[in-house]
Amino acid sequence: MALMAGALPDRYADPRPIGRGGMGQIFLAEDRELGRKVAIKVLDDRFAGDDQLRERFKREALAAARLSGHPHVVTIFDVGDSQGRPFIVMEYLPGGTLGDRTRQGPVESADALSWLGQAAEALDAAHELGIVHRDVKPPNLLFDARDELVVADFGIARIADDTFTGMTAAGTVLGTAGYLAPEQALGQPATPASDRYALGVVGYELLTGGRPFERQSETAEAAAHIHEPVPPASERQLGLPRGVDRVFERALAKDPRERYSSGAEFVSALGSALEAREASTRLRPAAPPPPLRRGPPAPGRPPWAIPLLLAALAAALVAGLVAAVLTSQDDNSTTAPPTQGPVTVTTEETVVTTTAEASSGQVSLDEAVQLTDEATQLLGEERWEDALRTQRRALNALEDTYADDFRYEAYAAYNMGKALAELGRCQQALRYLDRSEELQGQRDEIDEARAKCETGD
Repeated sequence: MALMAGALPDRYADPRPIGRGGMGQIFLAEDRELGRKVAIKVLDDRFAGDDQLRERFKREALAAARLSGHPHVVTIFDVGDSQGRPFIVMEYLPGGTLGDRTRQGPVESADALSWLGQAAEALDAAHELGIVHRDVKPPNLLFDARDELVVADFGIARIADDTFTGMTAAGTVLGTAGYLAPEQALGQPATPASDRYALGVVGYELLTGGRPFERQSETAEAAAHIHEPVPPASERQLGLPRGVDRVFERALAKDPRERYSSGAEFVSALGSALEAREASTRLRPAAPPPPLRRGPPAPGRPPWAIPLLLAALAAALVAGLVAAVLTSQDDNSTTAPPTQGPVTVTTEETVVTTTAEASSGQVSLDEAVQLTDEATQLLGEERWEDALRTQRRALNALEDTYADDFRYEAYAAYNMGKALAELGRCQQALRYLDRSEELQGQRDEIDEARAKCETGD
């Protein structure tokens, strides 16, 4: 809808509509005095007749103008009233909105972190000045000509909330259900924690391609924000680490006091969770990993078991010859300590192994995979000590490498727990079994190994 003649001062030439907000239209115009394009938000006719509302519109705009110096907040050039129609003149942002960029699905992690970081800077700065946005969502996150993210519409949502509360206009929606914090959905006042909650929803959407509580109706979605747990992001998007789930659980906590204390803290935690995944990915070998198993295999002998078994037999033969020599030396000396086999010291916290095994150095990820397969085979042969000794060598290399397409960390933890349980070291066994279940979920093999400790059978 075009503006009536004289609805704006003469300095703003050729206004044409480019968008609409909850309380008015947005026009693109030419600022004749400064020779630049500007965006102008004009209050709708249906609200302009309310004197108090007009004053509040201008007052909130002036409050938001206090943030204009921030690099990630839209700059407000002018606030005025023409022929009873309040207006706000802002910088024109030609890069579109974040909503435009999320329509095709999830974005790259680096882009998501960059954009969230810029939005968090703006929101944190606003909160320090006592300004709450109240309607953080992709359409209010815009891009300038340099592709920098800018937050728009500070203060306007507050007027909309107060105005619509007493109205019964058909089709009116209070806020934006997909990004409403639980306290807002319950009709309670919005706080900085509410803005940070909405930023968490935006982050979830950027990384997974969808909102966490997306529903067919806005009423159902608002109710889900209040009552339902946060769906794990790692189950929505393959490749996201499980550490990201813990970040979103806190960012989207029902209780505002349990959320991150600043937007910057949330983005930092999310970045750390994503970096941990990237670091483990860099450790992987260039060649593809071995064929996946759904869990620790049964005692059956897979096709690759024969070469491993031959290698194990060869190693055992060599070990036997060495042991015979060492035993012979022991027979000739009553003071030398025994040296055949490693010495294992059991503590409450861990299992520490000495001798050559402990000093053999770090193994590569390739070697750790092979050692885990060997340990699995040894478990099938009920060689508990050998399995424990073999698996232990691979633990450090497999730490924090678990992913849906690379589950060896979970297999290694199971192998350790199973061997320790069979050897009667239950306190240690249960910690490893719990870790394996934490990584890959409940499995019958894990339950059976636990039962070994509980029954002593």
